[in-house]
Amino acid sequence: MATADIENVTTPADKFKLALAIVLVLAGLGGFYALGSQGVWAQWGVLLVALVAAVVVFFISIHGRQLIAFGRDAWREVNKVVWPTRKESIQMTAYVFAFVVVMALFLWLTDKTLEWVLYDLILGWKK
Repeated sequence: MATADIENVTTPADKFKLALAIVLVLAGLGGFYALGSQGVWAQWGVLLVALVAAVVVFFISIHGRQLIAFGRDAWREVNKVVWPTRKESIQMTAYVFAFVVVMALFLWLTDKTLEWVLYDLILGWKK
């Protein structure tokens, strides 16, 4: 089965919208620092207005619409997931804890056995 190449067609208008969104963000940051003597409300107001305008411009571009479509598709997929019940979650957590304890004991016994074989039997370094 051959997969078709997905081609994104961006028009000059979309490129302009993305550039405008970037310019708005930079203008907001510049305005935030330029209005330092005007007070906190002016600084944050300019920054928030510029960021909101940049987000609006981005979302009317093709990339913004693709991002919105991706978010919708992702939300649809999340709604398809069959989530476990509380009882199933608790049971699986208990299984994981039990497995961790069994593995810890196995590794501890293996370590002590190898220590005994190497140090006591082979090398003769009795404690």
